Amino acid sequence: MATRQSNDHFISRRATQGPSGARPAGTRFKDQSTPRKRVSQSSYTTRSHAAASSRPRTGVQAAYTRRSPKKQSKASALPVIIAIVVVVGVVAGFVTFGLPAIANLLTPGEQQTVEAGVEVQINIPEGASGDIIASTLSENHIIEDPQVYYATVREMRADSSLKPGDYVFTTLQDPKEVVQQLIDGPNVDTIKVTVAEGLTVDQTAAQVEQAFGIPADEFLAQAKASNYAADYPFLEGAYNDSLEGYLYPKTYSFTHTPSADEVIRVMLDQFEIETADLSLSDGANGLSEQEIVTMASLIERETRVEDERPLVAGVIYNRLDEGMPLQIDAAIVYARGGGNEAVTYDDLEIDSPYNVYENTGLTPGPICSPSVSSIKAAMSPEKSDYLYYVLSAKNDGTHVFSESYDEFLENRKAYQDARS
Repeated sequence: MATRQSNDHFISRRATQGPSGARPAGTRFKDQSTPRKRVSQSSYTTRSHAAASSRPRTGVQAAYTRRSPKKQSKASALPVIIAIVVVVGVVAGFVTFGLPAIANLLTPGEQQTVEAGVEVQINIPEGASGDIIASTLSENHIIEDPQVYYATVREMRADSSLKPGDYVFTTLQDPKEVVQQLIDGPNVDTIKVTVAEGLTVDQTAAQVEQAFGIPADEFLAQAKASNYAADYPFLEGAYNDSLEGYLYPKTYSFTHTPSADEVIRVMLDQFEIETADLSLSDGANGLSEQEIVTMASLIERETRVEDERPLVAGVIYNRLDEGMPLQIDAAIVYARGGGNEAVTYDDLEIDSPYNVYENTGLTPGPICSPSVSSIKAAMSPEKSDYLYYVLSAKNDGTHVFSESYDEFLENRKAYQDARS
């Protein structure tokens, strides 16, 4: 990676280091030659009436002289019950059919209060479901009946062709025209900002300033978790009151110059949309929701190869289980405040909870905004016995994984030789 001197992962310090100079190329993992004890992956759990009937009856009247009061009572109640049923039926019919008819006679025209042809501007978010689109169109009286929208989409076979963005439609517009516009794409001029995967809050603030002219300091002052936790519960208890890790990386467009608050809310909304199906609030593998986002941020910075992310996640889990420091340089860069310079031995001595050379465990919070693929990897790691990885000699951004330190050294040498 651009911030690493050797582009190796988990660089170890050597006794041959200079007092404050950069580390020699390819010196990342510390020697783990001491036999290690494999830890189980617990993180990847009636009464009888016979007597009465046998007794002789006494004082029993002749059958023809007795009258049954119970039967007489039932017979006399039947007309009353029939009358009640009739009355209830009449009332129900009047409420169901009579009142609406009278209301229509007394207030003609109130059934159609929406004026056709009025311009309405809406936004279809990235990743919005069909239900969200149908609801948005219905609430804005563009296509009143969601079922009409669904039928039109099916008829035009447009399920997978609808595009997100900002649109201008008119009330009660022809459904086919609406769906066709959604196929064609946004019809509103917008100003955009692109937040790349793996950016920090500080870097995002700089992008926002460049796109919209919002001063970075103003954006950072607003970007506090406590300002948004009431509306976004996943921010409750965020480390250092920071939105780090939650300003979802995406391209965002606005039809006007937004405020810092508007930009932040759109990004937090997008985080919710992207993670809606992940049950993120439940955590995974013994980690809390915030710990999952933290691990995802580390994965994001460790590899740009999406297929490798579950395997990198597995290595991180394995090292956590073994009580080994993670030794991820990107966390050191975050601890020192950023920059593109190679990590030096002095950097490894930084007194910071983000120093994962000196401290075991995860960083206390995310170090960047991860993509949803990295979040998924943190929740569903690929199980293996790997503890190390290093960039491949192919120089294509992929990595070679190994179980032992000796294997790692061999793979590292192959990478260094390929670069020389």
